[in-house]
Amino acid sequence: MRAFRKWHRIIVFIFIVALVLSGCSQKNATTDTYKQTDETSGNTEKPKDGGNLIIGTSGSPTLFNPYYSEDTASSDIEGMIFNGLVTVDENLNPVGDLAKNWDISDDGLTYTFHLKDNVKWQDGQPFTADDVVFSYSIPMNKDYTGPRASDFEKIKEVKALDEHTVQVTLKQPFAPFLTSTAGYGILPKHLLQDVPIKELDKASFNTKQPIGTGPYKFVEWKDGQYVKLEANKDYYEGRPHIDTVTIKFIPDANAILTQFQAGDIDYMALQSTDLATGEQLVKQGKAKIKTTPSLSYTFIGYNQLNPLFKDKKVRQALTHALDREKIIQAVMNGDGKIANTPGSPLEKWAYNPDVPTFDYDVDKAKKLLAEAGWKDTDGDGILDKKGKKFSFVIKTNQGNKVREQIAQVVQQMWKEVGIEAKPKIQEWSSFIKDVTAPTWNFDACILGWALGVDPDPSDIFSSKEIAQGLNFVHYKNPELDKLMAENTKITDREQRGEMIKEIQAGIAEDQPYTFLYYDNDHIMYNPKLQNVQQHPSIAYYKIKDWWIKQ
Repeated sequence: MRAFRKWHRIIVFIFIVALVLSGCSQKNATTDTYKQTDETSGNTEKPKDGGNLIIGTSGSPTLFNPYYSEDTASSDIEGMIFNGLVTVDENLNPVGDLAKNWDISDDGLTYTFHLKDNVKWQDGQPFTADDVVFSYSIPMNKDYTGPRASDFEKIKEVKALDEHTVQVTLKQPFAPFLTSTAGYGILPKHLLQDVPIKELDKASFNTKQPIGTGPYKFVEWKDGQYVKLEANKDYYEGRPHIDTVTIKFIPDANAILTQFQAGDIDYMALQSTDLATGEQLVKQGKAKIKTTPSLSYTFIGYNQLNPLFKDKKVRQALTHALDREKIIQAVMNGDGKIANTPGSPLEKWAYNPDVPTFDYDVDKAKKLLAEAGWKDTDGDGILDKKGKKFSFVIKTNQGNKVREQIAQVVQQMWKEVGIEAKPKIQEWSSFIKDVTAPTWNFDACILGWALGVDPDPSDIFSSKEIAQGLNFVHYKNPELDKLMAENTKITDREQRGEMIKEIQAGIAEDQPYTFLYYDNDHIMYNPKLQNVQQHPSIAYYKIKDWWIKQ
């Protein structure tokens, strides 16, 4: 599942498009166009087992444990190893995964999950309700140090009614429960119960031998090189068709595309900057491409621990100074839409298109900066205030050509209003370590959020999420904090949607981020790879059903 860019409310950093390299040859491949349809429509050929698929990506993972990972490099792999109780279908509706069905009490406080009884852990041990109780207890523990506590703090009690029935009782109604908490991957109690919770984030399980219930089993991880998985022959939904999946780490995006062109790569997520090249390969009969709107957006985040960014007027000015439409056209070949809010247009019931906007206006940017006390007193072209220059470093990750180019473009645009921004491109793991808690070693950064199916913004913007969560820019708004805490208690969808729209408007006004654009997802692959399906929030969707045509 681009998994955690996964569908549920696990919200993670988008590191870069993933690229898949396969052991089957790409030469003499057939063509396709931009479609979301299954390419096997009309094809009655029976899927065949076998073959080796290599997934190449420019971002290296950090660990494989869904209660601690914060990046798609890790969670995309986790999505092939672990399962949750619930997943979502193509229309983002909750459907059973490890749970075959569930009951909800009239007051919305008690969820009773009836588990599938044919599930085994990848080491052969039976999966039971005790594993669910154990897993959900991790982020509820006082010693838990991961970023997922907020999704579990609403739980009053988790208990096993019998071997295949779990009952979860909430302290209060929690509207996103099925599409958030119930989607987290379940961990094996028999392997981890003796590990102290305060040490679980560093357990060897996370890097040496993660064991799940998913379609693929962990084989090995050579740091900086690859992760190898093999088909779980005892998978409860049936053996995956492809024998092995290897995720290969290639920091340079140009090198990956070159390998595709040479016929060595069979599946890749395509960046906007490479769409023209991809289209040529389609015309030449060497590729297929599919596109779907992504449940994600790209942004510039401002670290409010830095005094430069504490003033709302300054953050508004920074956005006014950027011609975002020009960025989309020049850098992305028009492949995107300006974002003004943390909400996604795909979540129409809770999306506010009428938030405050800060369109490109250099004069307005200069005026706001002057009102905030920033002037060029020494005539060097850089604004200053009380002896301090308006100069900072803007970081982003290596291998994402779009972000690297955006860093250069915004540097020039900000220069026009007297702001000096110095781009710094970092390897993914180092970059994420700098940006996130407890390091916060950055001034500004260019990143993307892969959003969960539920539109609750509190995981990213609530002040409760600063210390150990995802609010790494240290944004605080007490009034919005109250609304964010309240919105998940509202089970009436229309009423809740209106509150979320109000929150979105408040966040847009405060501009903790410059919201740049909404992304599209493009995948390009060798047509020998069959039954490839695309999902707005899940990577490698239904990979167990993919197969390689011999």
